[in-house]
Amino acid sequence: MSTVPAHLRLPVVVVAGLHRAERRRAVQELLDGGVNGVVLHHDLRDAGRGTVHRELRDTDGVYDTAELPLTNDCPCCALREDLLPLLAGIAEAGEHGLAVVELWGGSDPHPAVEVIAGGEVDGRPMEELIELAGVVTAVDPDRLLGELSVSDELSEHGEHTCPDDVRTRAEALAHQIEYATTIAVARGGESGLSMLRQLHPTARRVLLGTGELLRAALGGFDVPAARDRVNPALALLPQEHDEAGVATLVWERRRPLHPVRLHAALELLVPAAQRSRGRFWLANRPELMLAWDAAGANLAVEECGPWLASLPDAAWEHYPPARRAAAALDWHPAHGDRVQQLAFTAEGLDVDGIVELLDSCLLTDAELMAGEQGWKALPDAFADLLEPVS
Repeated sequence: MSTVPAHLRLPVVVVAGLHRAERRRAVQELLDGGVNGVVLHHDLRDAGRGTVHRELRDTDGVYDTAELPLTNDCPCCALREDLLPLLAGIAEAGEHGLAVVELWGGSDPHPAVEVIAGGEVDGRPMEELIELAGVVTAVDPDRLLGELSVSDELSEHGEHTCPDDVRTRAEALAHQIEYATTIAVARGGESGLSMLRQLHPTARRVLLGTGELLRAALGGFDVPAARDRVNPALALLPQEHDEAGVATLVWERRRPLHPVRLHAALELLVPAAQRSRGRFWLANRPELMLAWDAAGANLAVEECGPWLASLPDAAWEHYPPARRAAAALDWHPAHGDRVQQLAFTAEGLDVDGIVELLDSCLLTDAELMAGEQGWKALPDAFADLLEPVS
């Protein structure tokens, strides 16, 4: 391949969105406002049959289509094997001033962006050919509160990305909103717009049809910063807020949570908010940072590696500077960097009730006195959500 000068790299904007009408409208607005733009879309409506429908279109309409196999039942593999060579060819031809990658409805933009930004074609990094200019999620605010309140799976609506995609629509929607740096919205009521602002306070919100989307979408995208922003170990949770009937509570404590009492409280805690997320630690697993990720009354709990307090000093160098700095600045004399930080956002949020319930799950003074060896003897109530304690 020939060398593309840095200032001539092809700008690429990734557009995600579970709300199809708003997503297509945002894509068209970018296409109409760009200079000889092109849209690349991989339609996964037949993902269950292992087929991907790909189309390319410009301002004159669709000019190329193809049917491709969903390699390894992996949507990212389809992007890697088909999208990257297409983008590379478009960049080298130099005939287009903008490429818009329109993701399938249920697609999470995070892994798609990592594939595009970190991929290579014929041994050549994509970053030499393209510039990832922005990531946009298009949303209808009036549908947001309702869709974050139910546990429908993507597959029930034909929006899944592969045969074994068991994510919920609420989970997909929340992750799409929280990863993008630009949110394109249709006109909507104040409660839906307030939910958007509280889910992702730093995103730029643009009203569709005002002509502002292209400029916002081309503002640049920092892939490592976005990766850190949604990484439970590093993510800055939204601040407490209350607006238009939608509120956010941030619960922060230092002492450990009792595994049995917390597990018993989940049936009340998880549906108490349309969205909750953060990091926490259990008394019987004091070395592990755990991620809390709940939307639509469904909770995922995942291990995020060790707390730095559980490691020897020499091992700290293996962790990112931002993680080490955060730990050092917020170090507790007894618990180190171990912390409970959970954010709950909902319409009509019962702040006092959630705080009281969570506080009741912390170790009592008497239980705290048992120390780590005593805590580790507590029942492993989270074995249904995590690997059993070895």
